[in-house]
Amino acid sequence: MATPEFILKLREKIGREALWLPAVQGVVFDDGGRVLLGRRADNGQWGLISGILEPGEEPAPGLVREILEETGVVASAERLVSVDAGDPTHYPNGDVCHFLTLVFRCRFVSGEARVNDDESLDVGWFRPGEFPELMTGHLEMIRRASEPAAGVHYRH
Repeated sequence: MATPEFILKLREKIGREALWLPAVQGVVFDDGGRVLLGRRADNGQWGLISGILEPGEEPAPGLVREILEETGVVASAERLVSVDAGDPTHYPNGDVCHFLTLVFRCRFVSGEARVNDDESLDVGWFRPGEFPELMTGHLEMIRRASEPAAGVHYRH
């Protein structure tokens, strides 16, 4: 999995110290109510499609870009579902990152779901009740995105 160039440049200066990074995650629904999921190459787990924003990139277009790059699916971001500053992520090489994750409800526009880059082992559409075991918190994000009139979730 390719680390974004801007992170590699930062790592040259700060080493393995914690980075604060903006991330996006999409709960993509098709017209039949299925959810787009990917099995990550870095940990082998199933989860929502996610990615790191480039410096200055707007969150919703950045997520749409990530979904297309990783799955071949064109999606449209409909609304913000959640804003979360999670626990630090520790990588095997010693890098530490803190992610501020913006989760969006998205709708399918076009394309065929497929592995479209080196970040996923598998990609597919799943109906509620038929999801594979998901990464921590992802099922909760799907539940929140499924609620039509729900406000944005924030930790308090």
